[in-house]
Amino acid sequence: MLGLCANPFIPPLAAKANRSPPMADDISFDLAFSPSYGEPVTIAQGVQRLTVNNPSPFTFHGTNSYIVGTSSVAVIDPGPEDEAHFRALMAALEGRELTHIFVSHTHRDHSPLAARLKAETGAITVAEGPHRPSRPLHQGETNPFAESADSGFEPDIALADGETIEGDGWALTAVHTPGHTANHSAFALEGALKDSGILFSADHVMAWATTIVAPPDGSMADFMASIEKLLAREDRIFFPGHGGPVTEPRSFLRGLRTHRRMRERAVLERIRGGDRLITDMVKAIYARTDPRLHGAAGLSVLAHLEDLIEKGIVTTDGAPSISGEYRIV
Repeated sequence: MLGLCANPFIPPLAAKANRSPPMADDISFDLAFSPSYGEPVTIAQGVQRLTVNNPSPFTFHGTNSYIVGTSSVAVIDPGPEDEAHFRALMAALEGRELTHIFVSHTHRDHSPLAARLKAETGAITVAEGPHRPSRPLHQGETNPFAESADSGFEPDIALADGETIEGDGWALTAVHTPGHTANHSAFALEGALKDSGILFSADHVMAWATTIVAPPDGSMADFMASIEKLLAREDRIFFPGHGGPVTEPRSFLRGLRTHRRMRERAVLERIRGGDRLITDMVKAIYARTDPRLHGAAGLSVLAHLEDLIEKGIVTTDGAPSISGEYRIV
């Protein structure tokens, strides 16, 4: 099962054709990206990108791994268990010492290769923590994303928010950004390159699409709080987990915030108009989205509904669920 990354907003055929990006409310998405599978691409001083050949509607052209440093380096998000990508990483690392493996979160398109890379190089794994849901499971509820999670991953170092790991000429500081997953973390490049303004934003902010927030793995309240947290920073550029860079982070973040608020208003309007079921809301709100992605869209609607229930605006009988009936308080 795929790791859950992107919100089902952009039709996958448009992404594959690399056509001009559509508008999502106030967001202009950027689909221009060349994955250069198997080849390290230098994207900034002391930073290379290697993209896994695992394209999908949820991963765009594939997962980005980053190599940070020169002679002694760190890898961010080694990716899925993929033989060709492992060989490409090892070739790119030849002649250099890999000291640390940073993992932004534990979906299977980002973290599983960490175990093999660690075994081969002896590098230390670093992450916020192991996989866990964003909230306790409701009575009788099962986690439908268990297969998407790398539940066996346990970092050697659980990096606290704001804590920094230093290497030879580089340093990476954890910026905890829960929402997509409970253990999601971005990493700010510092050390000798501290003026770079680079943030490795993983799946929280991507230029090509919005990120899926799917309970119980994800939390819309956490996601929105993480948006505000990043808006308070002064990063110059984001390098995400999929696709190309976010070159104007502050304006893009404001667009994401507006987009999510408009989605929330759309959900409320559907309920006020008589919709009670998520399936009915999705048919109206995501009318232009590929119907094959309506299931994932329903999870985003559920995330909004959970947040609205916490705010005391919407109610349902029992715990909120994908099959529940919803009404205004």
